[in-house]
Amino acid sequence: MTHSAESFVHPALFYRGSREYLAGTVPFIQEGLALSEPVAVAAPWSNLELLRAELGRSAETVRFIDMTEAGRNPGRIIPKVLRAFADARPGRRVRIIGEPIWAGRTPAEYPACVQHEALINTAFRGREVTIVCPYDAARLDAAVLADAYATHPVVVDGGHAERSDTYDPDRVVAAYNQPLALPLRAAAFAFEAERLPDARDFAVERAKHLGLTGQRLGDFALAVAELTTNSVVHGGGSGTVWVWDEGGQVLCEVRDSGHLSDPLAGRRPPLRDQLGGRGLLMVNYLTDLVRVHTSPEGTAVRFHLGY
Repeated sequence: MTHSAESFVHPALFYRGSREYLAGTVPFIQEGLALSEPVAVAAPWSNLELLRAELGRSAETVRFIDMTEAGRNPGRIIPKVLRAFADARPGRRVRIIGEPIWAGRTPAEYPACVQHEALINTAFRGREVTIVCPYDAARLDAAVLADAYATHPVVVDGGHAERSDTYDPDRVVAAYNQPLALPLRAAAFAFEAERLPDARDFAVERAKHLGLTGQRLGDFALAVAELTTNSVVHGGGSGTVWVWDEGGQVLCEVRDSGHLSDPLAGRRPPLRDQLGGRGLLMVNYLTDLVRVHTSPEGTAVRFHLGY
């Protein structure tokens, strides 16, 4: 994978086994280091260890990030991982290996992962950045690999790079903007501006009843406060909050009549002197997963928090 004169470059890298992974990533890293370009690798821990061993002393100049922690919530990868690295090095081309999709991702997480991959193209358009996204083609479903063709303009497979005929990131974002079904057991509370404190108390007490404690409960309370405030300020002045448990997590959803017209809402790092507009970004930072469905008829924002 060679250096490109284009500004933003975003290929997918299909690999099968550690040998192909290293063959597709190590030369890319070494070339960047030889050109004095800052390099970061955000991947599951096992692949970070492979690269550390293969790079030897060169690994000391590479920024390694465990994607299973930093990118557990796909909604925070752009602001907290990719933009954080690139923005800290203005005026320089940077190289990033970002692996947000691996075999352990859950069905609930996957749609947010695909939307993330599509939105990278918007977030970095015109930037002097190369982001290579590896996909374990031996362990991921064919549908996942098909989505990779739709979210990356170029796919590298077996050392051969080809232009994707199905590249259409906007279509992918829209395709995974699906309504979120609520379980019958979810407890609900409708609110307006005057009842904001009651709505927050209801949600926090419900989460506490379901077993959330300590810092996790504090994160839950902050996330609920941000979303319910957004509903009052930007979502038509009212909303409804639901809370339930599922799969070892507490889930909370806030629905209102607002419409999120910006697909990167909640994924942009705040400006230094920015006073407002951080609500959804804060929720992405605090929680394990955020799912959004938005349309002209209204918006639902759902977040997951593990115990």
